[in-house]
Amino acid sequence: MLYQLHELQRSILHPLSRLAGVSAQAYTNPYSPLSYTPFSKRVAATLDLVHRIGKDYHKPDFEIAHTTVAGEEIPVLERVIAAKPFCRLIHFERQFPQGMKRPHDPKLLLVAPMSGHHATLLRDTVRTMLPNHEVYITDWIDARMVPITDGAFGLDDYVDYIKEFIVTLSPDLHVMSVCQPTVPVLAAVALMASENNPIAPRSIIMMGGPIDARKSPTSVNDLATEKPLHWFENHVIYTVPHRYPGYLRKVYPGFLQHAGFVAMNPSRHITSHYDYYLQLIRGDDESAENHRVFYDEYNAVLDLAGEFYLDTIRVVFQEHALPNGNWFIRGKPVRPQDITKTALFTVEGELDDISGAGQTQAAHELCTGIPKNRQQDYVVPGAGHYGIFSGRRWREQVAPKIRDFIRRH
Repeated sequence: MLYQLHELQRSILHPLSRLAGVSAQAYTNPYSPLSYTPFSKRVAATLDLVHRIGKDYHKPDFEIAHTTVAGEEIPVLERVIAAKPFCRLIHFERQFPQGMKRPHDPKLLLVAPMSGHHATLLRDTVRTMLPNHEVYITDWIDARMVPITDGAFGLDDYVDYIKEFIVTLSPDLHVMSVCQPTVPVLAAVALMASENNPIAPRSIIMMGGPIDARKSPTSVNDLATEKPLHWFENHVIYTVPHRYPGYLRKVYPGFLQHAGFVAMNPSRHITSHYDYYLQLIRGDDESAENHRVFYDEYNAVLDLAGEFYLDTIRVVFQEHALPNGNWFIRGKPVRPQDITKTALFTVEGELDDISGAGQTQAAHELCTGIPKNRQQDYVVPGAGHYGIFSGRRWREQVAPKIRDFIRRH
């Protein structure tokens, strides 16, 4: 019922939001007499804020049309090379002109988190790696857009997807996972190693993920453990309404996830919106546009398949099945110690308040079969969760180390 009430609220707010947006333009357009009235900037700023609070936020584009290779600007084409019900595998194909020698750059599979935001959250990650790598990314699909006839999607299915993508892109593949997928990626590589599969990634890069959520637990970890599993099933899992292709599918709705994101630090968001209001009044267009770009991404969320969310709560945060050594997928044990051919690099943020200190480093304790000279760890000074894969610290401190690690292996 909550999902239906949310949809009703959106249907009421949507026309008000559109009206506020149009009215805001009337108070800013130089051809409108209203823009010359007293307090026009304050009125316009208020209306714009109302518009953005009530508007619908859709999945943004990656907006990566070019990259630079060896000093040359190269066009980039997004090409879907595999399409499954819950994910598209996208290749950012660099279009080298005739006569330019194509570099033998490593293949990099970037596994985006399936934890509320779209894969476009890793736009800066992709853009930074493109000059020196053939980049592929998992573009997870909003569960409310997947018909129920396409079946369920649990954590085991997620691992199966990763295994299939590794096989598709091999040989000579490197895999980088950000946040949530560190656990299923490690499981996928471990299962392939236990099966003596000759196809193995050259390296896996684990960034800010809950390999062992018992270490330095954060508020995210506490939330997942303070309630029994049936509480989550009864309080955060809802049925998709009839207006969507996924009608009747059980999901963890995006709007609930968004409310959780905001609730983790509400004062920061209130301050940010108030600053945006002042930027509009002052005419600080650049800062205001930066605010819009950030929140267009931040507010665009997707629904998660209910079974995937509940599996993650149980396996990763409540049972700690991976570090405890009692995780079985399709009846097969997940044994990270069987990984021997794949190099391991872990990255953590010093100030990460989502994946606490040591949670990602725990992968080294589990992957005892990897020689020490093929393991590396880096804690990014002063970086929070998002700073390890986006922004200046990512570009200047983290990305060069990952690039060098990949080249060595």
